[in-house]
Amino acid sequence: MILQRTVLNSSAIIHPPGFYIIGFETFPFISVYFIFLVFVYGVTVLFNILVIYVIASTRRLHTPKFLAVVNLAVIDLFLNTCTIPSMIKIFLIKNNFIPFNLCLLQMYVYYVFVSLESFALAILAYDRLIAICFPLRHNSINTVRSMCCIVSVSWISNMGITAFATGIMTRLSFCRSVRVFSYFCDYAPVFRLACNDNTMQWFAASFLSILLLFVPFTFILLSYVSILMTVFRMKSVDSRVKALATCAEHLILVAIFYIPLTVIFTIGFFLGVVNPDQRVLSLSLASCIPPCINPIVYSLKTKDIKTRALTLFRTKVKTKLTKVNA
Repeated sequence: MILQRTVLNSSAIIHPPGFYIIGFETFPFISVYFIFLVFVYGVTVLFNILVIYVIASTRRLHTPKFLAVVNLAVIDLFLNTCTIPSMIKIFLIKNNFIPFNLCLLQMYVYYVFVSLESFALAILAYDRLIAICFPLRHNSINTVRSMCCIVSVSWISNMGITAFATGIMTRLSFCRSVRVFSYFCDYAPVFRLACNDNTMQWFAASFLSILLLFVPFTFILLSYVSILMTVFRMKSVDSRVKALATCAEHLILVAIFYIPLTVIFTIGFFLGVVNPDQRVLSLSLASCIPPCINPIVYSLKTKDIKTRALTLFRTKVKTKLTKVNA
């Protein structure tokens, strides 16, 4: 293998041509799992594009809440597009080599959209917080303009922070193994292969896991504490039920996304007691399933989106039948 050398602070930094992704080696019938992921990806693309189209084409849905929903759908689409096609190429087609620069690009895109997923759920919690706790001021506080600013700040900040974390990977020298035990070019498995000091990368991974995952999660928890306090002050039982019903789907999404990632990252990264094979399988499921489920559980169960989607479907069917009968 020909190693590429660059000079940094008068010392040689060795960058290999690329890495070999070697996860799922001990699982029997793993091809069945990847066929399942093909189905997951198809559902992800179909339903998230449907949600984006329905909201974009319906003027009355151009509200702060549905802007946040579109933001989540776009993130879901990119997140699974970043991982599932690559996993199929690596493990089903057995082409597991990924060039060094492409590895860093995949690492960057994956962590941008995982962190954006976390922030998107926090933004939806913010929408529920304002709607339930400040109903009379909801329209003046949570405007389309303010939601656009919040979404834009989340994208810019996450892209910038992740760019820094990915950029410092180029300071590492890889002079031994280039076998990455994961399902993609994962940050921690890659920097642990370095033969020089990786303290900065470990600190960045630890700090950014807290900043980009647990800070939004903490905000969501505090939001629901405020929501529950407001709901239990309501005199009418019907009002309480209606208010809580608007949060049910969002809470399901929060649980599906945060519980697996929190358990895996906390136990695996800091304590290192998770079986590597189980970690790879669990993390791949935790990353790929939420973008597939989100539009079904949250978006398409929302009455406005569901009604508009059914109307569009019926219109398309009638148009097709008219052309056939003509």
